[in-house]
Parts: sequence; C-alpha cells; structure tokens
Amino acid sequence: MPGNSFGTLFRFSTWGESHGVALGCIIEGVPSKITLSEKDIQPWLNKRRPGKSRYTSQRKEPDKVKILSGVFEGKTTGSPISLQILNVDAKPKDYTEISQVFRPGHADYTYHKKYGIRDYRGSGRASARETAMRVAAGAVARKVLGKKIKIRGAVIQIGPHKIERSRWSWGTIEKNELWCPDKEVVEEWKLFLQKIRKQGTSTGAIIEVTASGVPPGLGDPVYDKLDADLAKALVSIPAVKGVEIGSGFATAALTGENNADQIRIKNGNPNFLSNNAGGILGGISTGQEIVVKFCVKPTSSILVPQKSINTKGKEVMVRTKGRHDPCVGIRAVPIGEAMMAVVLADHFLRNKIYLQD
Repeated sequence: MPGNSFGTLFRFSTWGESHGVALGCIIEGVPSKITLSEKDIQPWLNKRRPGKSRYTSQRKEPDKVKILSGVFEGKTTGSPISLQILNVDAKPKDYTEISQVFRPGHADYTYHKKYGIRDYRGSGRASARETAMRVAAGAVARKVLGKKIKIRGAVIQIGPHKIERSRWSWGTIEKNELWCPDKEVVEEWKLFLQKIRKQGTSTGAIIEVTASGVPPGLGDPVYDKLDADLAKALVSIPAVKGVEIGSGFATAALTGENNADQIRIKNGNPNFLSNNAGGILGGISTGQEIVVKFCVKPTSSILVPQKSINTKGKEVMVRTKGRHDPCVGIRAVPIGEAMMAVVLADHFLRNKIYLQD
C-alpha cells in the first residue's frame, strides 16, 4: 500500500491502524542540532487527542509519544526520527457486527474493492486515528521553522452556524472546547451539537488555519506551488472535502481591481493593501499571512440506520456502533495546523538552495 509518506526534504511516513497495537511515524530531513524531546511534541498531541470533551469521541487515549531514534542527548542527529504512540483504549469488538458490511460514507467499499481485504476495526488505516502521527510530525516541523513563524487555527462554522468575523479573538479559542474565535456563538454551537448527538447523527464544519511570519519566497512554480502542496496536505486529512486559499471561492464574485492585492510602500517596505491571495502568488509566499480554509464532511459513523450492502452483494440496513465525534471539525484544527507546519518546513528547507552566497 503506497501513499503513506508526505513531503520532499522534510518527509514523514506514518504507520498503524485505529485499533491496532500502536501508531508511529518516521521523519526524515530534520537538520541536526535542533533541541527536541517528547515535551516539545506532547502539548500538540494533547490538543488533538479524544476523550477530553462531551463534543468529541469518548475514546480515552492518552496519546503519549515516545521518541525511538534520531535524537541524542536532547538534540536531533540528522538521522531519521522515529516516533511511537501506543493504542490503549482500542475496542475492536465494537466493529464485529459490521465486519462484512460496507458503511455508507466510509472507505469500507473502496478499500475492499482495491485490496480485496480491509481492516474493519474502526476503518483501520483510513481512520482519523492516523492523524495523531501527523500532529506529532507537525510538532517537529514547528521546531524546524522556529518561533518566528506562528501557526494557528480555528473552527469558523459548524453545520449552518457561522462566526461573526468582526468578533474574532484568538484569545477566545483557548477558553472554549470548540476552537471557536467568536465567544458570542459558543453556547449556540454547543446546543446545536448536543441536539445533533441526541439525534444520533453528525454535522460538518469549516476550519481556518493561518501562518504569520512566513518569509517571502517559499514555494516553487508550476507543479510545486506552495498552495498546491497545502491543498494536497489538507485534502489528505480524513473527511476533508474542500479547500480554499485566501478568499477562495468568494473571489468569483469580485472584479479584478477588488481582488488584486494592491501594493504601496510603508516604512520603506512593500505593504499589501489586502490579502485575497492568502499570502501566496504564483505558488510562492509573499511574506503576508498565509490563510487557508478547509471543509470537513459530517462524521460518517452515525446511529441513524442507513441503506447499504454487504460483501456478498446483499442489501442490508446498517447502524454504526462505537465511539465517534458528532463533528470531526473540532479535532481537525490541530491536524490542519500540523499539515500547514510540515508543508512550510519542507519548503523552508527546499528554499535554502536559493539562499547560498
């Protein structure tokens, strides 16, 4: 099964299944002599891990990461870094009843058709459990990028309920369970999610991720554009069905002069008057804040009975059991941040070849 690796110079490969023994990743391309320990990685994993809120999956996974290689006496050696997380709350028996059934909205059918076999325990490799190692790789990528580049994310819409951008506050995000930057809608969102959960169904969300402090010049033309790599990184996250860069689809309603980010000089430096491009032009960073949005579909695992078929081609009704998120968008924020970090770290290292004297 190919497709388990991402990146060019900063490159990582993940392994493991949702209800297997463990998850892991191997990261290549990390420069030597960077200070790194589990303490640099664990806080980011804690933001993603399940079981912390009534609005996410109740699976209790501590997601304690262990560095197995690539670090000596607290510093990276330049060799591959291997990380591991043990699964401690796996319950494969929850999935016995659907072992021969294709759940609508899941990868069950496609994996079965492609490989002739599938791990039905929580979707196996297709599960969002895999993203724990993306977050771990993202934490290492942040160390490569340094403190000048700040990556942050927020949920800007849950179901039909949106934030009011004029009330955006990054400080608010740290004070609520929903990663919402608008304190005025938090309680409304909570009531909506409680209603959704009681109905045994789920809902989708839109997440926005930004990166400030990014220098101009990251990215390459044509097929290796920075925004192209960001789009691939984000769409690779389970449940993601759409990505926008900058103002995205809203630019279709603008005129050329309103869409173009015009430039003036301020304090001796170029100053863009807007950021519809999301900090990227021609596939190369402008030095402005990079802004991306991605949409996640409603969680496919729901209690509402649905029509499907089994492996023998018989029509059946399926009702998914187990522990699931009513909205995967909540825990998708640190995952989106991580994928932003690994893409920027990769292009940061690739860009160094142009900076030689």
